[in-house]
Amino acid sequence: MERYHAEREKHQNVVGRRIGEARRQHKLSLTGLSALLSEYGVAVGRTAINKWESGESVPNAYQLLALCQALDIEAELPYFMACCKQASLNAEGQQKLSAYREDLIASGRYRHAPEAEEIRYIEMPVSQLAASAGTGSFLDEGSFEMTRVNAAEVLEGAAFGVRVSGDSMEPVYHDAQIVWVRPCDSLRPGEVGIMVYDGEGYIKVYGTQMPPEGEREAYTRSDGTIAPQPVLISYNANYPPRPVSADMGFQIVGKVL
Repeated sequence: MERYHAEREKHQNVVGRRIGEARRQHKLSLTGLSALLSEYGVAVGRTAINKWESGESVPNAYQLLALCQALDIEAELPYFMACCKQASLNAEGQQKLSAYREDLIASGRYRHAPEAEEIRYIEMPVSQLAASAGTGSFLDEGSFEMTRVNAAEVLEGAAFGVRVSGDSMEPVYHDAQIVWVRPCDSLRPGEVGIMVYDGEGYIKVYGTQMPPEGEREAYTRSDGTIAPQPVLISYNANYPPRPVSADMGFQIVGKVL
């Protein structure tokens, strides 16, 4: 194969001619190519592109790579070298080859294997007494233990983790799963939270309802308005909603993130 000779290729304006050929194959005007290159971070006008094609100037390395991407030039550098063996396929053949390449990529069988990401671990407090997603277990604030967990699994704002117990929050939360909690003392209806009711810890959807006649007095405020009655709601339809009785202790511990 003939050795590459930069001065000779510059005199023959090989790079400029190749740019013009690729642009015309894509049926792009000088203005059209300028607009397309802007999507690849190259801000050049039609005059600059015209100078590239006429040989008055040449694109820099980054501009040349952007041209390859924008104009689907698979061969990249060899495409711009007259001394190198050029593709034996015409424009139609190159299009068919490109379509076949896209089919191979779409199949997923021939992609490069992704590089394994380095896992970063952190220590987080996790309650060793599960919050019930079934029958209920006491959530003791003193039962937390520092646990090594994948940092990517800890959601922003989480202060501690709690293990789920039972199946009443299926299919969203599963038995033994760690959920991450942001401490708070109030929840909006529909939010999932960790709550202590009658001395037992629960992970439930927080809901409200108008208190029944027999309990309205307990929920009546000093101004005569009736406060809504909290309701513990499960995702699993096998567990009916559980209204909170006013004469039993109830506390919102935090919101599940």
